[in-house]
Amino acid sequence: MKNIFKNIFLQKRFFLVLTGIILCFLVSYIFENLLFVAKLIFYLFSALIIVDIILLFLSKGKIVSDRIVPDKLSNGDENNIKIKVTNQYLFSSRVNIIDELPFQFQKRDFNFQIVLKSGEQKFYTYAVRPVERGVYSFGNLNVFASSPIGFLAKKYTFDHNKEVPVYPSFLQLRKYDLLTFSNRLLEFGIKKIRRIGHTMEFEQIKDYIQGDDIRNINWKATAKRGQLMVNQFQDEKSQPIYSIIDKGRVMKMPFNSLSLLDYAINATLVISNIALKKNDKAGMFSFSNKIEYRVIAERKSSQMNLILETLYNLRTNFVESDFSRLYIDVKRHLPQRSLLLLYTNFETLDALHRQLPYLQAIAKQHLLVVIFFENTELFSYAQKKPNNTLEMYEQAISEKFLYEKQLVVNELKKYGIQTILTKPENLTINTINKYLEIKAKGLL
Repeated sequence: MKNIFKNIFLQKRFFLVLTGIILCFLVSYIFENLLFVAKLIFYLFSALIIVDIILLFLSKGKIVSDRIVPDKLSNGDENNIKIKVTNQYLFSSRVNIIDELPFQFQKRDFNFQIVLKSGEQKFYTYAVRPVERGVYSFGNLNVFASSPIGFLAKKYTFDHNKEVPVYPSFLQLRKYDLLTFSNRLLEFGIKKIRRIGHTMEFEQIKDYIQGDDIRNINWKATAKRGQLMVNQFQDEKSQPIYSIIDKGRVMKMPFNSLSLLDYAINATLVISNIALKKNDKAGMFSFSNKIEYRVIAERKSSQMNLILETLYNLRTNFVESDFSRLYIDVKRHLPQRSLLLLYTNFETLDALHRQLPYLQAIAKQHLLVVIFFENTELFSYAQKKPNNTLEMYEQAISEKFLYEKQLVVNELKKYGIQTILTKPENLTINTINKYLEIKAKGLL
């Protein structure tokens, strides 16, 4: 009996009927003939409550439910969660389901209702969009079942405290993995770029045959052999592609609830996968006041899993990023010319000038691409029509900051440094396009 009372919950219908009965008794003080009717309704109400208890707690049958959650969630994407509910009672039941979502979603009133016939099973699907990496703890899945009478409900509890990790956007990775090697690239903004150059590496010396490029004649070998010999080259593969993520305070700025750091992390995961599929070596590391989370560029089957796990653990901090330390580390640990995709952010030209000498030094030895972000909120504000003097002043300031972004691009191009200025939501597409452009032009 103790468990029965513990799991009994009164429904709205119960209170409505009880309120009506109380009103009947009150009115019966004025109209005595209503007293008999009020008592009859009260006894009937009590009998129905007893029947309701018997149906829900003493009869055979129950409600069975299960929350179906993926092993891991994809950060910044819509992830589907399924709830399966089965009615094993011998009667139809109205079921109210309350799922205790992780606190990161800040949603405390998530519930829905369904009606199940006897023996019926239904699925309910809803989507969640995490915007932070880490472990998310789902609480209890609470199911309240009521009989056709509907005065009481019995509580069932399932899936106690289920923890699910949120990883960088592997859903985005899968999408671009298919698009990059399909005929649907242009639909999603990925450009097909004709190869107009070659990056060649020496393969062997062979006898000259008609049609060989005379510019490749090896005169020393020709003199020794007494016949024309040519150098044979092949397209260079397995070039190192490094994603360098600035995890200083400038990358903490959020857009659409997702920080710039997480946009960079998601793009790093995708571009690393594409680089490996293009027979290049993929690696990454991060920096702020020191170099951390290094993955050496390699081509091996476990490389993507290693990068994924490293990105999962990467966290921002609130210190000023040290570009001099970045230059020293690159010079010391990257002897081979590599493509360096540097994810950072410059809001002003002065901010760039403080770091420009280090970027120039890195660009002398490697192909450096500086990737930074448009402030989409400022852009939207600059497009609004001002209604007063204050708004005109604020709009002018917004336009000044937007203009400074273009000055940063021009300054980097002046020193021969490749750039990408992109909206956060277009970061992955624009990075892929730049990588394909570099490969096509043979710049590396």
